Amino acid sequence: MTTEKLTWQAPEYLYRQKTADWYWIVAIVTISISLIAIILNNIIFAILIIVSSFTLSLFASRHPKIINVEVDENGVTVDKTRYSYANLDSFWVETGQAHPKVLLKSKKILMPYIVILINDIEPEEVKLILFKHLQEEEHTEPLLEKFLIYFGF
Repeated sequence: MTTEKLTWQAPEYLYRQKTADWYWIVAIVTISISLIAIILNNIIFAILIIVSSFTLSLFASRHPKIINVEVDENGVTVDKTRYSYANLDSFWVETGQAHPKVLLKSKKILMPYIVILINDIEPEEVKLILFKHLQEEEHTEPLLEKFLIYFGF
């Protein structure tokens, strides 16, 4: 019995260099929302907005680390996290964009989609192995992820 296994390395997410204008916009929006919250006597919400924006800005300026991805007969391993096929519903290999990716639909409610960038290998190879274990079903990236990518996070 032959064991099929694909491994590759890819960034954990797409990184876009932030300009000074991007940070100014985040700061202005944060201060505006915080001032509205203070005017409405909601100090805790204002503090939450400031801390959240600061944390999000720090994360957005961080360069992605390179992760190891492995697809084999038992499941998919992304860095140190193992997703067995029993915990996955279906998959879709997205090739229409500049950066091909695999979208895995999980059975977990809080994390329904796992997005993995494909790098240095042919997307068709990934598709062939996953097709033996999972149903192929067209998926799109979650709306929140599209929103964050659009705004440079």
